[in-house]
Amino acid sequence: MTKEPTRGKRKGAPASAPSTPDAQPAGRQQYRARALRSLGALMPGVTRPAFRKQSPAAVQVMVDWPDIVGPDLARSTVPRRLSAGTLTVACNGPVAMELQHLAPALIARINGACGPGVVKRLRMQQDMTLRPTPPPPPPRPVPAPVAIEDMPEGPLRDALSRLGGWVGQRKTGTRRR
Repeated sequence: MTKEPTRGKRKGAPASAPSTPDAQPAGRQQYRARALRSLGALMPGVTRPAFRKQSPAAVQVMVDWPDIVGPDLARSTVPRRLSAGTLTVACNGPVAMELQHLAPALIARINGACGPGVVKRLRMQQDMTLRPTPPPPPPRPVPAPVAIEDMPEGPLRDALSRLGGWVGQRKTGTRRR
């Protein structure tokens, strides 16, 4: 009165049923069809691990920081972390004092760009290794195009005349370094 072992067999399946599709006779293989799903339905599963580490609002603050605070503050500050409504901003030297005075306006600008209630308070963190980036160099003046008489009118002639102006400026040594 012992039972036979059911290793590899499903409960309730008849003994004559094949356990894999490969064991079925040729021409009777069943393929598992997957239902089509929209990309929007798949996105939560893909983005959830990334959003556990960084919220979308924090990522937007980090990416848009120069546009939110302006180029002057962006050169001497870096957003480090956003958690529980507190934005930690690394800054160098006396910029922390300036940020304390600008905090209400800065919080309003961040919340205006990223959504209401994203940032409730700022926490300044002095970082002496953070160096202010120098302002970008002013744009170079565009040289006068060179006249080309032996070419017909068109975009190629215009492009070559502009290129000739840049090459002529380079040869004369008026280029800034």
